[in-house]
Amino acid sequence: MLRPADSSLLVISSAVFILGVYASHHAEKEFGKDSRHIVIDEFCGYLISVLFVPRTPGYLFAAFVLFRFFDILKPPPIRRIEKSVPGGAGVMSDDVAAGIYANICLQVWRYFF
Repeated sequence: MLRPADSSLLVISSAVFILGVYASHHAEKEFGKDSRHIVIDEFCGYLISVLFVPRTPGYLFAAFVLFRFFDILKPPPIRRIEKSVPGGAGVMSDDVAAGIYANICLQVWRYFF
């Protein structure tokens, strides 16, 4: 069963994704492909990394570290997503994938520990 905080965060992260696709598509025209000036993708990816995990300082910090790790390392298929999906969807999708990887790690941790 979804906790109210999780369902709210799911709605918010979905809205941020949709807004981010639109905004980053237009920002890319001015700043270039996946510019460091575009940060809504990082915010959305982090929100996804904390979905369905306890909101304790330890989990929130671990989510941030894992998200950044996967965002920088870009393991398969994240790098392929970044290169093959054009426009705002591409900007957002690689960070969403990094957030999903981080979330999976946290869920595995919760399950076994």
